[in-house]
Amino acid sequence: MTPREVLAYLREKEVKAVDLRFMDFPGSWKHVTIPAEMLDDDAFDDGVGFDGSSMRGWQKINEADMLLVPQPDTLFLDPFRRDATLVMLCNIQDPSTRQDYTKDPRNVARKAVNYLKYKGVADCANFGPSMEFFVFDDVRFDQTSHSAFYSVDSVEAAWNTGRDERPNLANKIPYRRGYFPCPPVDQMVDLRSEMMRVMIDCGLTVESHHHEKATAGQCSIDVRYADLVASADNVLKYKYVVKNVAHRHNKTATFMPKPLFDEHGSGMHVHTSLWKGGTNLFAGTGATGLSELAEYAIGGLLKHARALCAITNPTTNSYKRFVPGFEAPTRLAYSQRNRSAAIRIPVYSSRPELKRIEYRLPDGAANPYLAFAAMLMAMLDGIVNKIPPGEPLDKDLYDLPAEEMANVPAPPATLDEALTALAADHDFLLQGEVFTEDVIETWIDFKRREEVEAVRLRPHPYEFALYYDT
Repeated sequence: MTPREVLAYLREKEVKAVDLRFMDFPGSWKHVTIPAEMLDDDAFDDGVGFDGSSMRGWQKINEADMLLVPQPDTLFLDPFRRDATLVMLCNIQDPSTRQDYTKDPRNVARKAVNYLKYKGVADCANFGPSMEFFVFDDVRFDQTSHSAFYSVDSVEAAWNTGRDERPNLANKIPYRRGYFPCPPVDQMVDLRSEMMRVMIDCGLTVESHHHEKATAGQCSIDVRYADLVASADNVLKYKYVVKNVAHRHNKTATFMPKPLFDEHGSGMHVHTSLWKGGTNLFAGTGATGLSELAEYAIGGLLKHARALCAITNPTTNSYKRFVPGFEAPTRLAYSQRNRSAAIRIPVYSSRPELKRIEYRLPDGAANPYLAFAAMLMAMLDGIVNKIPPGEPLDKDLYDLPAEEMANVPAPPATLDEALTALAADHDFLLQGEVFTEDVIETWIDFKRREEVEAVRLRPHPYEFALYYDT
């Protein structure tokens, strides 16, 4: 769609406001709203100014001015605003040089795709994230110098079987048994269906939705894959719809990876494949059904997996998900069916166009632009340097003898460990100036200062249970 077509669309839909959106460095969606009358042809060329120094990890105060440049092909009508509001995603530029900003996550994603094409490996990278989330009815938390607590609740949580609900109808999800129950046990089905319809109205192609494995409102809605940048755009729309539909029903949704102890966490399993001239380059005739190129891509992902975790699993909470017994990935290996491996090769269909790999480490707290770009760069490194993935690990990881398990590497145990891995292993991200040293350094410094150190310095409530009587 051209700028002129956007302006015609505004008139046709009687749009009253235009919402300009972009993603900050850590991964929060931001917006500024202008009257529809203020959008003209010049806005698409000149951009709209804003204060870049107020964005986390971005500009210094003496270099604050930045530009939002609306992208016409990203428009959709906001389904939650009272007045007709058109949303457009924006790229970020420096007003002095008019260069794309190196720390704009969407710019990093665009550069990754351009680098893929430049190398001649493929002309399209498809990404299909499968996202999980929780819907809660009540969430309370606080952290002060002398207290700390959190409490979440859900009408369908197993811990509420004995609560006086006047009446309690007993339709609760048992612990770890939330996968695919029918109503009335699945009390989220109408909510998910509403989310599904709103997503479709916003331009997403939804394939299915279901209750996930945990008690207390864990859900998943599967959407169709798209090329890298569009798929990352779709993740933002997906999360926006989920949170706002939940809010509309006086509920709250979270993509926090591990909000419940001793329960399944929420991942963002990313299905990916590379295409050229309309042909899926990952389809092959080997034992796994994959091509040699796809196996090299797996080799690159596994080689750099620990460093990638600093981007695909960017919170201290992310690493509480990597524990045995919950189908979360606990080993850096690949397998056709083993969901405890970092990479799974889906075998639902033998059709060449459906051949792909599923990278199971990421979670929904990730900045999708940076996560997908980093994954693509790792795959390209594997392909260019012909990194073998080794043999697939199709055994039950939980039953492996200790001596055999010791030979299979594990993901980092903490965010700090992942950041150390990224500091030591990021040359593959710098190729083609897709990521730059200032992006990597800022990411590591920000995460260590604002999250790792912030959590490390504070007493944990469980420490009182362990140590108060010392």
